Amino acid sequence: MKTTIASTVLLLLLSCSLFAQKENLLSGKYSAAELQRILIPQKDWTPFPRIDDREGWAGADGDMLQSCIRAAEEYLDYDWPSIPATLSLLFVRDGNRSRYEAVSFKKRNALATLIMAEVAENKGRFIDPVINGVWSVCEESWWGVSAHLPRGKEYAGLMDVSEPFVDLFAAETGKVLAWADYFLGDRFDAVSPQIRKRIYSEITARLLDPFMKRDHWWTGKDGSIPNNWNPWICSNLLNTVLLVEKDGQKRTAIVNELLTVLDNFLNPYPQDGGCDEGPGYWNVAGASLYDNIVLLNLAGNGAFRYVYENEKFRNMGRYIYRVQIGENYFLNFADASPRPGVNADMIYHFGKDTGDRDMMDFGAFYRKPGASASAGIRSLCALFMQNELKQAPQRLPLPREVWLPDLQVMAARDTQGSSGGFYLAAKGGHNSESHNHNDVGSYAVFYDGQPLLIDVGSGKYTARTFSASRYDIWFNRSDYHNLPTVNGCTQQPGRRFEASGVSFRAGKPSTAFSLDIAKAYPDEAGLNSWKRTVTLHRGKKVVVSDAVDLKQAGSVVQHLMTCYPAEVTEPGKLVIHGQAKDGTAADFTVAYNPKQMRAEVEKVTLSTEEDEGIRNGWGDRIYRINLHAVAPKAKDTYLLEIRK
Repeated sequence: MKTTIASTVLLLLLSCSLFAQKENLLSGKYSAAELQRILIPQKDWTPFPRIDDREGWAGADGDMLQSCIRAAEEYLDYDWPSIPATLSLLFVRDGNRSRYEAVSFKKRNALATLIMAEVAENKGRFIDPVINGVWSVCEESWWGVSAHLPRGKEYAGLMDVSEPFVDLFAAETGKVLAWADYFLGDRFDAVSPQIRKRIYSEITARLLDPFMKRDHWWTGKDGSIPNNWNPWICSNLLNTVLLVEKDGQKRTAIVNELLTVLDNFLNPYPQDGGCDEGPGYWNVAGASLYDNIVLLNLAGNGAFRYVYENEKFRNMGRYIYRVQIGENYFLNFADASPRPGVNADMIYHFGKDTGDRDMMDFGAFYRKPGASASAGIRSLCALFMQNELKQAPQRLPLPREVWLPDLQVMAARDTQGSSGGFYLAAKGGHNSESHNHNDVGSYAVFYDGQPLLIDVGSGKYTARTFSASRYDIWFNRSDYHNLPTVNGCTQQPGRRFEASGVSFRAGKPSTAFSLDIAKAYPDEAGLNSWKRTVTLHRGKKVVVSDAVDLKQAGSVVQHLMTCYPAEVTEPGKLVIHGQAKDGTAADFTVAYNPKQMRAEVEKVTLSTEEDEGIRNGWGDRIYRINLHAVAPKAKDTYLLEIRK
C-alpha cells in the first residue's frame, strides 16, 4: 500500500511539473479562429500615425525627431556598399566576424535612420536614399551574418541562397523593410510599384516561408531550452508579418505559430525571472519577449494585456534592476558585459505595463534626452512617451538583498537603495548555461559601486567563441574566475558539472550564500566536497570560507580576479590598490593564513582579437591573484577576509 501511495504522489508531482513546464501562457489563450477575430486586419492596423497624419506626429518628441534628421543627413549621399564573398569568408579563414558585421550593420542603421528622418520631415528629400537602401539590402545574398552560417564544407563561409533560413539579423532586416513599407509605401508607389513588391517578395522568401516550413534550432521545437534568439527573432518576425502580410489567414497562421514558439522559450524559463545570459542579453531575451507582447496588444486591441499580470513575466522584468551593482556596473556572470547598455524608455514602458514602480523609476533614471529615433517598436514607442518620462521620478532601486533560487544567484549590499559600502554577489548553477562560463561558485565584490574582485566577463566574439574551442579561451575558464584549481584540474563544461547543497540566508547584520562546488570538477580532481560560504558582514567585510575534503592532497590554488594592481605587503596580507568613485586611491586588503597559502600576482596579457572585448570593459588592467596552498591537506578550511 505504501508503494502505491508513493507512486501516486510521484505521478502527481511529475504531472504538476509537466503542467508547469507547459503553461502555454501565449498560445494557450486563444484558438486560431479567435486569434483571427482579435487581430486588426493589416489594411486597418495603424500602430503609429501614417506619414501624412501630421497631427498625429505632433505628439512625437521633437528633439528625437530632429536628432534623427541630423543623423540621416550624413547618409544623403551614402554609397550603399555590396558585401563581397571574401568578407563573408573571413569568418572561416581567420575567425574574424566583425568586418562583415560592420558593413552589414551600418547599412541597416543607415536605412532605419533615413526612414524615420523622412517621416519626421515629410519633404521627400530622404526618399531616394531610402529606395537605394531598400534595393541594396534586397540584393544581398544573405541578410544574416557570416558567423551564423552552418559550419562545415557544405557552406564553407558562404550562404546557400537556395535554402534560406532565419537568423537574428535576417529577422532584424525584415523588420526595417517592413517599417519602410508601412511609413513610405505610398511614396514608393509614386516612384515604382516594384519597390513594395520586392520588399514583400524578399521578406516572404527569406523569412516568412522558411519560418513556417523549416525547423530552426532556436524555436525549441526539438525540446531544447531556447536562448535569447527565440524572443528576439520572434519579435522581429511578428513586427514584420503584422505590417506586410495582407492575407488574413496566412497572417494569423504565422502569428499563431510565433505564439507557440515563444511559449517554448517562456515555459521552461525560471519562475524567478533570472536570465542566465546576463543583463546585456536580457535586453534581447526577457525584454524582447516584452516587445512581442507590446506588438500583440497593439495588433489585438489589448487582448494580451493579461500577460502583464503573470508573476513569472513580472519577475523577468524585475531581473534587470535586481542585478544592478551601481550606476555604472551590473552583475556580469557568463558572456555579460559589466557595463551593458540600458534601454531606458523600454524599461520604463515595461515597468508601467506591469505596474512595477521600481522598474519605472529605474528606466527614467537612464533617460537620454534627444536620442535619435529608429524604425523599430521600442524607438517608436519611446517617441510618444517622452513627455511622460520627463516628469517621471528617477531612482535606482538597488535592493538590499536578491535571491534568485532557480538561477542560484544571490546579491547583497550594505544599505538598501545605496551603492555605498560593500556589494557581494555569487552564483551556483551549472556549466551548461546559455553563453556559459565555467564559473560555478564564483563571486564578485564591489565597494561604493566600484569593482574590486570581478567577473571578467566576455571578450570579442570570434569563430572560437561558439565552437569546440570555447574553453580554450582564458576568460571562459574557471581558473580565471574567483575559483580554485584543484590537483591541477579546473571546472568542466556540461550540465552534470553543477553546484549542490545550495542555500541562501538573508539577514540584517550579515547575508550568506553556501554551496558545494565539488561536482563542477572532473573526477580526477579528487574532490569529495568543496563547501564554499561567502558572507557579507554589513559595514565591515566580506568573508569567503572554503571547507575542503579531498581524496588526495596534491595541489590547491585559489584564484582571484581584479582590475587593479595588487601586492603582498606582508605575509598573510594582500593589498589591492583600487579606486574610489572620484578617481582617488582606495586600498583594500585580502587577509589569508600565510601558513596555509602563498600569494603571487600576475598581470594578464591582453593581446588577441578576443581580448579587445575585455579591454573595452575594463581597460588593459586585468590581474590574477594566485594563492597557492603551501602544504595541502586532504581536509582543511581556507579563509579569506576582504576589508577596506
